[in-house]
Amino acid sequence: MQRAAAAGVDSLGVLGSTGSYAYLGREERRRVLDTAIPHAGSTPVLAGIGALRTRDVLVHAADAQEAGAAAVLLAPVSYQPLMPEEVYGLYEDAAAELSVPLVVYDNPRTTGFAFTDELHAAIATLPGVASVKIPPVPADPDAAAARLGALRALLPDTVTIGISGDACAATALAHGADAWYSVLAGILPEVCVALTRAALGGAGRPSGAARADDADPARALSARLAPVWDLFAEHGSLRVAAAAAEVLGLTASPSLPRPLRPLDAEARAAVVRALEAVGAS
Repeated sequence: MQRAAAAGVDSLGVLGSTGSYAYLGREERRRVLDTAIPHAGSTPVLAGIGALRTRDVLVHAADAQEAGAAAVLLAPVSYQPLMPEEVYGLYEDAAAELSVPLVVYDNPRTTGFAFTDELHAAIATLPGVASVKIPPVPADPDAAAARLGALRALLPDTVTIGISGDACAATALAHGADAWYSVLAGILPEVCVALTRAALGGAGRPSGAARADDADPARALSARLAPVWDLFAEHGSLRVAAAAAEVLGLTASPSLPRPLRPLDAEARAAVVRALEAVGAS
């Protein structure tokens, strides 16, 4: 947390997908909050509160607020497939109990639920909804701009769009996204901050405005990180991020909760090579 805060990140995320929140019990999650928030200094902390039952979501929301989280992140976690009205009800129930901003997490790869833009628009009108974290946009800049523009047109001006999927961050930020909810920034915060600032044009830009003229430096940084993006695509960002954190001595090994298993020796060696290629070993 201190490394990322010192690098100048705008906020810090804990108990997200890379934080393995779905595998942690209430007390484990609370320990994460009680450890992370004091070490974040003045940098706001965004805390994940997802759970199978709304009852537990509300408990995690209360814990996050009590611990001092500046905002919360909520994905529609499920075992039984959820209906759109059930997902709307989840956010409605959560919003009614929150006194901090709520970020809607659209992560169909892990939840099995894909938001429509119309559902995003409906949820975005709930009190306290501040941002939506969406899946990767197309690699083509024009297609990315069209995707982000279509969603932007349906959201209130008070709701920002954040991108997930690190490999597409440079394109998304340069063509309409307001934020990057990054995996890699927890491990290599300096280069991720530099990429973000380059894509947004240094001091930032008006919400939704395209800045293709500022895209090249960000794309160059993203291209430098291509070995990492390739491993994310091959093995999934969670396992690669865990291996990278272990290699860099940021966490003990093995760090993933069972039944998750670490990368095998060959893949771990590829992570080491990727870190060396970006100057992070």
